[in-house]
Amino acid sequence: MTPYSTHLVQRLLKYSPWARFYSNSCCLCCHVRTGTIILGVWYLIINSVVLLILLSALTDPDQYHLPSAELGSEFEFMDDANMCIATAISLLMILICAMATYGAYKQHAAWIIPFFCYQIFDFALNTLVAISVLVYPNTIQDYLRQLPVNFPYKEEIMAVNPTCLVVIILLFISIILAFKGYLISCVWNCYRYINGRNNSDVLVYIATNDTAVNPANEISVLPTSNSQRS
Repeated sequence: MTPYSTHLVQRLLKYSPWARFYSNSCCLCCHVRTGTIILGVWYLIINSVVLLILLSALTDPDQYHLPSAELGSEFEFMDDANMCIATAISLLMILICAMATYGAYKQHAAWIIPFFCYQIFDFALNTLVAISVLVYPNTIQDYLRQLPVNFPYKEEIMAVNPTCLVVIILLFISIILAFKGYLISCVWNCYRYINGRNNSDVLVYIATNDTAVNPANEISVLPTSNSQRS
């Protein structure tokens, strides 16, 4: 890398509007690429386990069927249509997680975008749940009453003060949202790292072959013709 190309890349990174929010490291002081690969593999394992459970439930429906008497209504817990939809979603999630893992490993930034969009969608859903609990706190008690009679610790949970229960649930959701937001930032930093590295490689190639840096403008690029070089 020549001094001109190094100067050009450093200037572009320095004046980036999001440079101060960018970091190459994530939890446990590992690189964002490594963190994204670990996260993708973890989601891949979880969705694979869910898919195996769904497939086993489709082959043996009686094993995972809850009668309507246990639910206190005429609603079937998981019918065939819901099982097929859940299976399709699990397959889609496995594909998205595999794309993110492959994209982070092979440094293909575009392959990470579907997983990043899923994270944003999941974060938005959890935010809506927190807002609904805050705006309609009585829905928690209604939800607890609809649970099966043999649900673990149902009576103990309903005996808790409603205000304290809402505070505990909001605190729990806030911790989950903070953790999910941190994972989103790790994946986003990985995307920026790979995308910036690919762009810097292109800029270095251009700067070393077809362009020169203008001293008057620190980051402007002026093409040099063959006649000027000769």
